[in-house]
Amino acid sequence: MPDNIVVGGVSVDTRHWIGGERVASDDTFADVSPIDGSVLGEMARGGPAEAVAAVAAAKAAFPAWAATSRAERARILHAIADGVEKRIEELSIVETTDNGALLRSHRRGVMPRVAHNFRFFADWLLKLEHEDFETRGHRNHVSWDPAGPSVLITPWNAPLMLATWKVAPALAAGNTVVLKPAEWSPLTASLLADIAAEAGLPAGVLNVVQGYGSEIGDALTAHPDVRRISFTGSVPTAKRIAESAAGNLTPLSLELGGKSPLLVFADADLDLAVDLAVEQYDNAGQVCLAATRFLVEESVAEEFTRRFVEKAATLTQGDPRDETTDIGPNIHPRQLEKIDTFVQRALAAGARAVIGGHRKDTQYYAPTLLTDVAQDSEIVQEEVFGPVLTLQTFSTEEEAVRLANDTRFGLAATLATGDAERAERVTEQLVAGTVWVNCFFVRDLQAPFGGSRHSGVGREGGTWSFDFYCDVKNTVTAPNGWKNHG
Repeated sequence: MPDNIVVGGVSVDTRHWIGGERVASDDTFADVSPIDGSVLGEMARGGPAEAVAAVAAAKAAFPAWAATSRAERARILHAIADGVEKRIEELSIVETTDNGALLRSHRRGVMPRVAHNFRFFADWLLKLEHEDFETRGHRNHVSWDPAGPSVLITPWNAPLMLATWKVAPALAAGNTVVLKPAEWSPLTASLLADIAAEAGLPAGVLNVVQGYGSEIGDALTAHPDVRRISFTGSVPTAKRIAESAAGNLTPLSLELGGKSPLLVFADADLDLAVDLAVEQYDNAGQVCLAATRFLVEESVAEEFTRRFVEKAATLTQGDPRDETTDIGPNIHPRQLEKIDTFVQRALAAGARAVIGGHRKDTQYYAPTLLTDVAQDSEIVQEEVFGPVLTLQTFSTEEEAVRLANDTRFGLAATLATGDAERAERVTEQLVAGTVWVNCFFVRDLQAPFGGSRHSGVGREGGTWSFDFYCDVKNTVTAPNGWKNHG
């Protein structure tokens, strides 16, 4: 197979990046663009041998990287951010072609955020500290020690942004990394390896292995030399990873699925509520945080639905490289089939499609809103991960909270209300890692991010990330215990 493919005029290496070198595999897998179904190239298909080699490279590089000063680690992370910023256009066109998300979003928001991920954790590293405190005259000093090689397994819906959300704090903490990108969108992870090397990141500190989780996953997650595992993806896969890691008691950070509610009260600004609702079609509904369940107070449900339908009708679905497109394709024919199967089962069970409810073609699913759905139905309880939303009504605040919390998930919730006291009451009762009030998707890396229940384990962001990627140590020193050596 060729070592490089050209995507949108950008050359991308198809091989793994292990120990500072490009490494081929005997087998390959096809990387397919969701835009038109074309094969972009054949990627190196790793297995246990590549996994073992990558962990070995990370282990060998760990002592020197862990001993590298905070200032030098931060300098290199800023250099990586510089490299990302120089290649924003290239990264944007490659990722859009590879995963189908909007090119304008990549240019204006996603890729700048990738650079910010590195800058934020570089800067946070330099101010990471806990004030010393005393216990009966003894001094307590808290420190963060690098934990060791870390395996990071990342999803396909925002490949580079979500990968660097993990890579940046892991590297800042002094850990070495084996990154396993999703097989449906591996290309920008390969470009990241080039950028990191150009920035001066030592060989073996970042390794990238490609392939199917079923073939390479256990060799990574069950490896005794791996000291941290961070995964973003589905609940079933997380359970398999947890089982694999259990033998070594390897600490896990899991950011999993969601079935988040949008609660719309009668006192809300309905135009704002509708804007928030239509925003849930972002990235063709392939967003873990999406508020896919609309819970609307009965007295305004009809008007809300009317305005929503009008607003949704203005969205343009098509080629994500077009500046006028609002909704692109879904990632893969298998995902499209999964989405449609969910919807068809819901319709057969009595749901009504206010809009959509069908495929547009082999790559695109029509934006869908379903009503007449029961709380215990599959479409309300299970994550679809596509442009499919449901609408239910409530009559009291207590009912709204009950419906909002009545799933096995707890990733996020969005609330639209004009009553500040109600907002405070309701948010205190919602089971969610993040709650947005009269806004959506406002994210700061200082804030903790993660889910409750089956939406995840642990928190990412700020000091929470360092708490995970490090062994947090407390040193207690007795007073007046020093010998005077004159």
